[in-house]
Amino acid sequence: MDEMTQRTVYVNGEYVAERDARVSIFDRGFLLADGVYEVSSVLGGKLIDFPGHMGRLKRSAAALEIALPWDDEVLLAIHRELIRRNALDEGMVYLQLTRGSAGDRDFHYPDADTQPTLVLFTQAKSLVDARSGREGIRVATQPDWRWARRDIKTVQLLYPAMAKMAAKAAGADDAWLVEDGMVTEGASNNVWMLTHDATLVTRELSSAILPGITRAAVMTLAEALSLQLEERAFSVEEAQQARECFVTSASSFVTPVIAIDGVPVGDGSPGEVARRLRAAYIEESRRRAL
Repeated sequence: MDEMTQRTVYVNGEYVAERDARVSIFDRGFLLADGVYEVSSVLGGKLIDFPGHMGRLKRSAAALEIALPWDDEVLLAIHRELIRRNALDEGMVYLQLTRGSAGDRDFHYPDADTQPTLVLFTQAKSLVDARSGREGIRVATQPDWRWARRDIKTVQLLYPAMAKMAAKAAGADDAWLVEDGMVTEGASNNVWMLTHDATLVTRELSSAILPGITRAAVMTLAEALSLQLEERAFSVEEAQQARECFVTSASSFVTPVIAIDGVPVGDGSPGEVARRLRAAYIEESRRRAL
């Protein structure tokens, strides 16, 4: 990226060019993955599902006992200023909060009054007209070898990255993670299927999965569309035999899944319900954007 296209990023209270951004090498996020993050999507220069993302940020920080000395108003102002400075119309704002730095590397938490590190940056990306949203994606299953607190949105994302690369090597677009024969979630999304009796199924919330903000929004939309909902785990085989499957996330909205481990889902093309939910989510998101 040349000097003319340098983004402005936010680091610990300052807006700086990305080439000038600095975080201590002793930051615990860098050394120990001791941090959490959120990604808020942007449409038309406005933030999607922002209150939900900030609510989850608070829960994640509290679960790890990381201080969060900024309220929603301040964080919203930072997000909006970054969007303005980078003239972002469509894409995402990434926020990362770590426990900060208190000298040398140590497994024990530093004193509670240690100043946390807060970093944000923008990323331009086509969301509404993404090819994956129109054509669907193929997924390959991988064993779920992550830690047991997947409900906390931590920055320790090495295994999801490995799973995505394994799926790519298998000729797929993304990975679904499987534990004890049941699908937990995608490598970076929540998973859904539509049964042949028109019941929309997604795994129930627990420490096994991330409580997706888009997942919650889609559940509300599904009820508004009079779709029957069921929260439970399902197997790979059940998903392969389903009428439709799709995934949800902040950066992909509702994305149809057209094949699982090479087995076509339904007729192998994006399903009607997934298309309806995607359109409804985009419309509602634009209406409620901040």
